[in-house]
Amino acid sequence: MHPFMRVYLSFIVLFVVTALASPSLAAQEMEDDSTLVVSLLTCSPGEQTYELYGHTALRVRSARDSSDIVYNFGAFSFDQPHFIWRFVLGECDYMLMPCPFGYFLAEYAYRGSSVTEQILNLIPPEAARLANALATTARPENCVYRYNIFRSNCTTKARDIIEENVFGAVRYPARARRNTFRSILHQFTQGHEWAREGNDLLLGADVDTLITERDEMFSPIYMMWYADSAMIDGDVHGVRPLVAESKELLAADPSRQQAERDSLPSFPLTPVQVGLGALVVGLLIAVWEYRRRRILWPVDAVLMFLQGIAGLLLVFMSLCSQHPAVASNWQVWVLNPLPLVFLPFVVRADIRRQSFVYHAFAAGFLVFFLVLYAILPQHFSQLILPVALLLLSRAVVHLLVYRQKP
Repeated sequence: MHPFMRVYLSFIVLFVVTALASPSLAAQEMEDDSTLVVSLLTCSPGEQTYELYGHTALRVRSARDSSDIVYNFGAFSFDQPHFIWRFVLGECDYMLMPCPFGYFLAEYAYRGSSVTEQILNLIPPEAARLANALATTARPENCVYRYNIFRSNCTTKARDIIEENVFGAVRYPARARRNTFRSILHQFTQGHEWAREGNDLLLGADVDTLITERDEMFSPIYMMWYADSAMIDGDVHGVRPLVAESKELLAADPSRQQAERDSLPSFPLTPVQVGLGALVVGLLIAVWEYRRRRILWPVDAVLMFLQGIAGLLLVFMSLCSQHPAVASNWQVWVLNPLPLVFLPFVVRADIRRQSFVYHAFAAGFLVFFLVLYAILPQHFSQLILPVALLLLSRAVVHLLVYRQKP
């Protein structure tokens, strides 16, 4: 667990015991406090995989009692029981966690991120209502929610609770340029090729359809842009901007960002380099096998095992996971569990230097995929084309070797 998370967890215990011990009294005090100011905080991306997209939180401060609390919908702990398993299943729970503003700012200063504050243009009753809603939601019985990267995350939860507590409707500007979920993810994984590759392998065609302006607000940076031009209308106070003032509380620190980047383990090759390298090696082996009229069965064993394991993951995610957009993944045509079923039969046939029907079936299936590759409604992983060609080369060399005359 990150050291700052331990501070947060310690603080929330104190917060619950004190500020939330008498919720009705706290609510009354907020209603009587005309100095309440509520702000939307947006933090620039960090270097850890879960930091690449930035972060959103809400800040509530009062001049009357000098309180300054940040409400963070993005809190989670790796120490939760079965965290990895629940994450794979899409059943990962996040929570709303309050912490002192100073601690929050220190975490982002530590990693070199910028923090931008947008002070919301709320009248005192709205500010009190929103502050009370946050305090109530942060209570232990209310604070946990089921995370969804596109529909229910730290940014959408902050947006929704603002909309629920203003007097009127929040109207956001329309945009002529349309994005997809995947194109936004790609914007924030530039320079992090393997994180991008992981997204592209697991996410299917559903993230490649054009999305609305509201959908784009799953991203903290996009939410900040939309909030800048949003208006509140439909109430007795007329039409007014959602944001009264924007300012940068913390500037980005490139030296800290570089130090954070250097501290993380890295792989020297990109997915494209790995895919093309494997394809070249595979083709060279196939040429050698064709000339020697001999199949190297360990090559088939390794490739079919890796293909089948990757396929098991994709099929499992498609059938069992609640993650969005993993059930529409056309890449299961290439990466599927069937090779694990046929692996022992293929190896036995290789050892006996006999043909096996699997290779004709695999070649036809892969050729069909490659023909449709350019028109299928999905952006594919950078690995999928070289992998498909590599697997096709294995099937073709088997057909050529075993059809040669002695």
